[in-house]
Amino acid sequence: MNTTLPGASAIPASPCREKADIRTVPVWDLPTRAFHWLMALSFVGAYLSSESERFRDVHVMFGYTLAALIGFRLVWGLIGTRYARFSSFLFSPGRLVEYLKSLVSGNPQHHVGHNPAGALAIFLLLGLGLATVVSGFATYQEIGGEWLEELHEAVSGAMLAVVAVHILGVVVSSVLHRENLAKAMITGRKVGTQEQGIAKRRGRVGVLLVVAVLGYWGADRMLGSSDAQGDRGTPRVESRHHADRD
Repeated sequence: MNTTLPGASAIPASPCREKADIRTVPVWDLPTRAFHWLMALSFVGAYLSSESERFRDVHVMFGYTLAALIGFRLVWGLIGTRYARFSSFLFSPGRLVEYLKSLVSGNPQHHVGHNPAGALAIFLLLGLGLATVVSGFATYQEIGGEWLEELHEAVSGAMLAVVAVHILGVVVSSVLHRENLAKAMITGRKVGTQEQGIAKRRGRVGVLLVVAVLGYWGADRMLGSSDAQGDRGTPRVESRHHADRD
């Protein structure tokens, strides 16, 4: 498949492009941006809390969040706005190679939506993320034994590697394209023509997503604090029992 999709067309970037000719248009809807940053926060939180038994509940909380976010993104990839849909960034291996060659040549192709390298990173992160949460859930439920725990660690390590390459790619592409791609995932705007911009940014869906995640985090921590206070009381009772027996 090597079709050119609306808004995903490759346009050779001109190194001499004048600032006056640059127009930014809305490309990323709010749900897509919210998903991106919430998933980043959840993955970092889960990774940093993975080695501590003290923060096991926090690790699990972030794991459940990742699972919910991936589920949301799979649905949004089918019903979301123009550039959020998977159909807008399905590229053949040939298109990926062609894009990478354009980067090396210093005259990168410009894609209003996801470029082929970014698209590959998205699919890898969704796949590895799904494998991470499934293996993590099974490990938490003590299903599968030690091999599954090792698989969970290996998959999460692979996901970390993809994240690192993705960040490096964003930096390199931003420099070569002369366009801040990280900022675009905050503002939702990228260089393009008026016709290439999206009409609706689905703000309500994005706000609901953020509120749902933050609400879940808050509720989980409140319940976790209550459980911790109860647990802190239990050892003291046991200690007194031991002392009485002694």
